[in-house]
Amino acid sequence: MASIRLTLDDEAATLRCAGVLAACAQPGMLLLLEGPLAAGKTTFARGFLRALGHLGQVKSPTFTVVESYYLPCFTVHHFDLYRINDPDELHYLGFDDFLAGDALCLIEWPSRAAHALPSATVAIHWQLGVGESREITLECGDENLYKTLHVELKKCFISVL
Repeated sequence: MASIRLTLDDEAATLRCAGVLAACAQPGMLLLLEGPLAAGKTTFARGFLRALGHLGQVKSPTFTVVESYYLPCFTVHHFDLYRINDPDELHYLGFDDFLAGDALCLIEWPSRAAHALPSATVAIHWQLGVGESREITLECGDENLYKTLHVELKKCFISVL
């Protein structure tokens, strides 16, 4: 898997990064967001959905586990698996049905369901930086998508590696 590393200095940078990924989004993509609490995963999801044209509120699905957004381009299912403790909970939620369709799935805390997930299109690993900054690594399984993301992110961020 090819990877891209970059520093997000603040919330605005996180939203810009989300916009770049949203511009490359396709139905059926699986985006995984892994990192500690308060790393920016939900902020990224909000920016991603807004960049796709969602005008309403973007709630963290911490308690509901999934929030679905029916957009003109395609449906996005935003999961937060932080509270999942037992693999059977995913079965009762119909998790496999969400993944089987052509909707894009955006999953926070994917390690809670690693046994139930297919290969990610993009996995983003978050680390807390100094102050508001975040260090992220994007792992991309598709070579063409990797090349596109690398070029587009380099237009927005100096620190792309």
